[in-house]
Amino acid sequence: MDLFNEPSQTPKANIAAGTAPLAARMRPQALDEIIGQEHILGEGKLLRRAIEADRFSSIILYGPPGCGKTTLAEVIAKTTNRRFERTSGVLANVSILRKILQGSQHWKKMNGQDTILFIDEIHRFNKAQQDVLLPYIENGDIIMIGATTHNPFFFINTPLNSRSQIFQLQPLDEGAVVEVLQRALMAPPGLNGLVTASDDGLAHLSSVCEGDARRALNALEIAALTTPPDSTGMVHLTRHEIEESVQKKAVNYDHDEDEHYDTISAFIKSVRGSDPNAAVYWLAKMLYAGEDPRFIARRLVILASEDIGNADPRGITLAVSAMQAVEFIGMPEARITLSQATTYLACAPKSNAAYAAINEALQDVENGRTLPVPKHLQSGPKPDKGDEKYKYAHAHEGHFVDQEYVPTEKVYYKPSDQGYEDTIRKRIEYWNSLREKK
Repeated sequence: MDLFNEPSQTPKANIAAGTAPLAARMRPQALDEIIGQEHILGEGKLLRRAIEADRFSSIILYGPPGCGKTTLAEVIAKTTNRRFERTSGVLANVSILRKILQGSQHWKKMNGQDTILFIDEIHRFNKAQQDVLLPYIENGDIIMIGATTHNPFFFINTPLNSRSQIFQLQPLDEGAVVEVLQRALMAPPGLNGLVTASDDGLAHLSSVCEGDARRALNALEIAALTTPPDSTGMVHLTRHEIEESVQKKAVNYDHDEDEHYDTISAFIKSVRGSDPNAAVYWLAKMLYAGEDPRFIARRLVILASEDIGNADPRGITLAVSAMQAVEFIGMPEARITLSQATTYLACAPKSNAAYAAINEALQDVENGRTLPVPKHLQSGPKPDKGDEKYKYAHAHEGHFVDQEYVPTEKVYYKPSDQGYEDTIRKRIEYWNSLREKK
């Protein structure tokens, strides 16, 4: 028997045709092959019109991993028939960047052809590196296409933003990811029709990959290469094989981009809204994605004062203790401490009275309401004869004495009727009644 014609040998060779990964082999070569991003690439949309007319300036593509930023840059270069250079914000220092830019400038003088310079992870360039690009963009020596997972309005210099059009790419929806996978199963550059996959398997894969087409294709390829073929040489993937090919779920989360800020915002608002279940879910998402537990602990300390305050004075004590414990024990055990603090604070009575009081007082000071310190409260010489003297509160009944502490009757701290703050409110009302009697 010819071993090289065994069914178990032939399909594997065809499935893994070439050395490039499936995601690279399936990279679209033309605009019409790109799946998704209809909001910028649909018929009549600005970016599509600019590409087809070969009339566009430098652009910045902003979106999550696997949504097609690099693919779109390469398609633009091919569609417009321009020279294509690429570099990365991770690899290129100022010296390397200048060499590429000067080479592009020389190429245009010698050949009359513009260069598209694709810069992946452009947000990693510091200010000096970003500034190097400006004169070459202004002179038309290059057309820059920057790609970033970070919000360019926060992480890219204003001068570079102002010289570029910014397009936000969206994560592919589940239907689009399934379409990408089905194309990969049948297309000659892909799996050549030698692999089938169940509908529920593809649906599961499109769901767990959260709009990341690259990750979905990588998982599909792993499943195809590790599943034995049947007697006819075909590989049949069920949901089981596909689930096995997907290891730890890659949560769409980055420490410096929108998802980071959106998630911590949802976490804080869930605690403030007294929903411990939602708060623990967002806590779990952050920890799973690798968020620094110390960052979470610090936010809990702030929240304990801002949103709970004196309604439960133990909240700040517990939050600070949790922060110290997290620093001391580290992960993974710190997750337990953070969960305890999160659920306690979510279930605690809420008040923002202390937060509102300092904000209002600061606003008065900022707007010119700067009041003099009464003489009897000043340090140094005693008040002049006839002026009111300072009264030591502990020398009076109830450790309370009525005297002027600030020359205004404005009330900043207004305790709520929640938790312990209700006790504080009643105590203040009692003191006020003593002042009124006097």
